[in-house]
Amino acid sequence: MANASLSAETRTETGKGAARKLRTAGRVPAVVYGHAREPQSLSLTTRELEKLLSQISTGSTVVELTLGGATTKTLIREVQRHPFKKQILHVDFQELVAGEKVTVEIPLVFVGIPEGVRLSGALLEQILHSLEILVDPSNIPNHIDVDVTNLAMGHSLHVRELQLPAGLEVLTDEDATVCAVVAPRAVVEETPVEGEAGAAAEPELIRKPKEEEEAK
Repeated sequence: MANASLSAETRTETGKGAARKLRTAGRVPAVVYGHAREPQSLSLTTRELEKLLSQISTGSTVVELTLGGATTKTLIREVQRHPFKKQILHVDFQELVAGEKVTVEIPLVFVGIPEGVRLSGALLEQILHSLEILVDPSNIPNHIDVDVTNLAMGHSLHVRELQLPAGLEVLTDEDATVCAVVAPRAVVEETPVEGEAGAAAEPELIRKPKEEEEAK
């Protein structure tokens, strides 16, 4: 399980105006909710938050949020960004409680070189890049390994065939294709056939009969 830490401060002012003031001051408005607690408004240092987001997988990293001397384990549920700028507008945190399962997206890591790639020059097509799972917060994996070593050309791997760590309940469709080994797309160059329409032949000059030219 991946862990990270972040400091936060409580805030009492809410609304668009208050949020704009926070961003101007180098902070980001946020909220933490979950379990039996009421949603609590927070603010975070923009620089620390941006650094954290550049280093973690937000869907599966437990963030230990320090607030007023106490630490709460959370997951980042949503990061709202400006549609045109890179500016972070708001962050939602969900409080985690041991024994209370949560739904998370876990990235897939493909391991090995498929047989079809090694022996037949095929290509590995990755269709799924993560799985949605239900898991206890204490058992959230950093990633899920997908061994593709034995995949021959024309073969595929499905969710139901994955070897998963104990304690994970997969919510993604078990029949969904995770990856496939496919033949490379050949580039076919058509050779023009003499006499065919569209062939790259020398253009024919159209001339009028000699009699017509002399009559002018």
